[in-house]
Amino acid sequence: MDMLQFGKQALAAQPFSTLVGAVLTRFDTEGTELRVPLRDELKQQHGFVHGGVISYAADNALTFAGGAALGTGVVTSEYKINYVRPALGQELVARAVAIHAGKSQAACRCDIFVVNEGKETLCAIAQGTIARLPAASSAE
Repeated sequence: MDMLQFGKQALAAQPFSTLVGAVLTRFDTEGTELRVPLRDELKQQHGFVHGGVISYAADNALTFAGGAALGTGVVTSEYKINYVRPALGQELVARAVAIHAGKSQAACRCDIFVVNEGKETLCAIAQGTIARLPAASSAE
């Protein structure tokens, strides 16, 4: 099975990702791309995409990028996000890459764009640390 197909299966196993309608469109050692189609339920009271939805896209894209660098069985250890402008449009696109990977963690960065009328506009930037899970991990 290729990496993208494996990643799509992992994403489909995440109930929250299914709820927001996320789609993994790239997953390889060069980077990842996660798309979220926007609908009214994902907006806040001013009509902008809710920051939590943007943050979700960044978090998951970062984790996939770290997973591509470290192998399977990873989680986000920490991340930070900067919102640079309100997101108005039809779709979010989060693109992430691993900047450095060691034995147990990877430092990654992500740019999040909103697509409006076919034009991408940067709405947030994020960076994070992705950690490899121990071989016999549990959900404790």
